Amino acid sequence: QVQLVESGGGLVQAGGSLRLSCAASGRTFSSYHMGWFRQALGKEREFVARLSKSGENTYYADSVKGRFTISRDNAKNTVYLQMDSLKPEDTAVYYCAAGRSVSSIATMIPDYWGQGTQVTVSS
Repeated sequence: QVQLVESGGGLVQAGGSLRLSCAASGRTFSSYHMGWFRQALGKEREFVARLSKSGENTYYADSVKGRFTISRDNAKNTVYLQMDSLKPEDTAVYYCAAGRSVSSIATMIPDYWGQGTQVTVSS
């Protein structure tokens, strides 16, 4: 069982930055591929970024490529999402997720979800 707890959300002006953190419980964090997803009000949840178990391989949605960076610290059981050059359309609840396989993240059917953290970008 893995529990994921996101933090770092908040209100920021357009062009600003935020760093989200997702702390995982348990001793097997390095066994999981990790991902970030978001859901804006009235819209479906969408993929943002994913990261391999080792942290060597990353993949981003086109909408955030070049602005967001996903990373992990396996010693701290934490995955991060650095968000720069934020836009109002980035406003959403951001969720982290853990999956034993890459496909579980890619298909948005991970083994575990966090509870989400709100990010609001004002214009």
